[in-house]
Amino acid sequence: MGKDVIVACDFASREQTMAFLDRFSGRKPFVKIGMELFYAEGPQMVREIRKRGHRIFLDLKLHDIPNTVRKAMSVLRDLDVDITNLHAAGTVAMMEAALEGLTRPDGSRPLLIAVTQLTSTDQAAMERDLWIERPLDQVVMHYAENARKAGLDGVVCSPLEAEKVHAVCGRDFLTVTPGIRFADAAADDQKRIMTPAEAKRIGSDYIVVGRPITAAADPVEAWERCVREFTDEAE
Repeated sequence: MGKDVIVACDFASREQTMAFLDRFSGRKPFVKIGMELFYAEGPQMVREIRKRGHRIFLDLKLHDIPNTVRKAMSVLRDLDVDITNLHAAGTVAMMEAALEGLTRPDGSRPLLIAVTQLTSTDQAAMERDLWIERPLDQVVMHYAENARKAGLDGVVCSPLEAEKVHAVCGRDFLTVTPGIRFADAAADDQKRIMTPAEAKRIGSDYIVVGRPITAAADPVEAWERCVREFTDEAE
């Protein structure tokens, strides 16, 4: 897999999701299925989107004791998604257990990445609410190093940290970066953001884009713009 734009299908129902995907007229954007849609529609939603030919990032951000996460990942592995994730804050032991559960008997598995700090979190919130007083970028790098130590394929981080993650963990260690907004768009509730072109320049491997595409007057045009700015490819 190379650089790509992952569209966050943060919808509340199958009907909304399929109506959105139908607008792409046979094109198959890489999609993210997050908690809202998965909790509303369940695993069948994943299977249906996969059957349509879309690549899928299943964004459930698991965070629990190692044994529970291992068992949960052993269920998710059979959904045939491309990427799934968990919270790096769950410890190295939890991430190792997740990897074990996600790996099929034949040795194959989806890519597994760890969320470092949410892009809605800034330094002030991290100190005030989480009682973490280290600089935010140091915390992200520590979590990224832990994920690499556990054998994971990469991390979810803000685009502001992607370049440094690659410097610390290697070029092959994936950076999946939400918090993407067009230069002429509102930031919404995101704190640490970049444009698609800026994310390309600093080396993000994948960008996750939600409302700038899904809430656009013409979502297909917005997706094409995003792909163009991030990959230099026209769809």
